Amino acid sequence: MDFDSVVVGAGVVGLAIARELALTGRTVLVLERHSQIGQETSSRNSEVIHAGIYYPKGSLKARLCVSGRDLLYRFCASHNVQHKRLGKLIVAINDNQVAALEAIYAKAMANGVGDLRFIEAEELRREEPALRANKAIFSPSTGIINSHELMLAFQGDMENAGGMICLRSPVEKVEKVRDGFNVFVGGEEPASLNCREVINSAGLGAQSLSGKVEGLDPASIPRQYLSRGCYFSLSGKTPFRHLIYPIPNNEGLGVHLTLDLDGCARFGPDTEWVDTIDYRVDPKRAQSFYGAIREYYPDLEDERLVPAYAGIRPKISGPGELAADFDIQGPEVHGCGGYVALYGIESPGLTSSMAIALLVKEKLCA
Repeated sequence: MDFDSVVVGAGVVGLAIARELALTGRTVLVLERHSQIGQETSSRNSEVIHAGIYYPKGSLKARLCVSGRDLLYRFCASHNVQHKRLGKLIVAINDNQVAALEAIYAKAMANGVGDLRFIEAEELRREEPALRANKAIFSPSTGIINSHELMLAFQGDMENAGGMICLRSPVEKVEKVRDGFNVFVGGEEPASLNCREVINSAGLGAQSLSGKVEGLDPASIPRQYLSRGCYFSLSGKTPFRHLIYPIPNNEGLGVHLTLDLDGCARFGPDTEWVDTIDYRVDPKRAQSFYGAIREYYPDLEDERLVPAYAGIRPKISGPGELAADFDIQGPEVHGCGGYVALYGIESPGLTSSMAIALLVKEKLCA
């Protein structure tokens, strides 16, 4: 075999998997269709280290977020990846939302997030004078991270263990053979190679890639839905020191405020179901942002929101449906030995990346 393991997709999750496999002594190759690592979902998100608060008890999202968060903080400290534990406030803007806030607290406790505490209105006014809220949950283990530095650190560990990355290398076909796979790569210099294991961490391209695996049951491939989220930056200085999240709505976590490592604020994402990948941000969308933000930041002035960027969530549940869990399929699901496919790896994928890598390794060794 040319390689033990081929990982398709050099986003944060693919690089975490490649690192984990390379550290076992496997020969690892990462194939990435773009000209740089992390060009899709991994570089178009809030860069938040999540605590594991919102997800259903026992779900992969809950379990992998909580364990992945701790792994990630330790990794950042040992590899000098920029990050900060800023903490997050989930706010009830009126008494009608307090019950929902208490339900979020109960769900977080069930998930093993035991460091939360309630903050009443008087303390909130001292902590965040610009915030309008009657009550909040404070999550001290929520933080922010430089996602590009994280990916470079994962890549560095993998390469130090002998792994490789090939950019501009789209996978055209995967052929199952007796002892593994033949992988056919397109691009400017088409090539073929063989390996024992293939890990599909292609994100937005995961379903398409599985459709190119000869012999894989198409029924095992979940339908993909594209959910576009836009972000707007706040011009000038922000009055907030913590991340601010409203009560979640039916479409997600709502338009929340996050801070970057330079202290600049941005708001988003919103939710728009789309059929094609389009990263343009229409400045007119700011109007709906102003209304949502002013519910908890009433002093937000006109013209302070500036279009920033957009991302596409690779969802496997559609409009009006309950949010789906991560779908990480090994041979026990699809019957193709040596193949692991990851679908629906949206938030908290970045936070969970190192825990996802451990799970993938476990499925390959089963």
